[in-house]
Amino acid sequence: MSAIPLVSISRLTKHFGGLTAVQDLTFDLHPGEILALIGPNGAGKTTTFNLVAGVFAPGEGSIALGGERIDGLPVHAIAARGLMRTFQHNMPFAGMSLTDNILVGCHTRCSDSLFDILIGRRRVRRRETAARLRAAELIKFVGLQDRIDDDVSALSFGEGRLLELARALAGEPRVILLDEPAAGLTQPEMTRLGAIIRDIAARGVAVLLIEHDMHFLLPLAHRVVVLNFGRKIAEGTPEAIVRDRQVIEAYLGEAVGDLAMRPASA
Repeated sequence: MSAIPLVSISRLTKHFGGLTAVQDLTFDLHPGEILALIGPNGAGKTTTFNLVAGVFAPGEGSIALGGERIDGLPVHAIAARGLMRTFQHNMPFAGMSLTDNILVGCHTRCSDSLFDILIGRRRVRRRETAARLRAAELIKFVGLQDRIDDDVSALSFGEGRLLELARALAGEPRVILLDEPAAGLTQPEMTRLGAIIRDIAARGVAVLLIEHDMHFLLPLAHRVVVLNFGRKIAEGTPEAIVRDRQVIEAYLGEAVGDLAMRPASA
């Protein structure tokens, strides 16, 4: 991992009326790092994701991507700068093949005008061919090559999660935000997903994820940030987090054992 942060979040604060969802939150995310954001329900995790992705503008504080402030920019502008996300629930485009679903994720890398597309300029055709090849590579990367021509309605829930991930990767992100990617998956599917996330990080992409399954998360993450009532109460390696008394009392409970020491396939 690079010593220079790719994402820098400084004193981030968000209020909804009289409710403080996130308060004075600061942390960095580095290229090739898998950083987990955990905490009880209502701790501010999803609000933090929405702030970073541009769904909400922060009330206070700053968010920088590659040294450039992105807080307050619209979602599409942040995506164009290389920050993509997935959601808690599968959101496929019904009636379309896997390939066409993934092509939708390429839109942030498309600079052609509507006129160029309509008249079918040669460079547009070349880019479309390259995009389809890239989509096929991503389908293979997430292990769905046997379903490449299928309608998305034929996918299982777990396969749908992998499609969501492939579509996010189609935008060639520098940072990817994964919102509970293992939710609803079987153990073999979680093992497979963990291997894919490690591979993504090994390619230099920074990964920020929310996940409630500690058996899946702790062996996967390089670092963990813990939120409670909108504030950061701990930050460190998984090994340190599972032994932090404040984290145990607020979220993990006593029965954490040696979760951080187990391999992801355990």
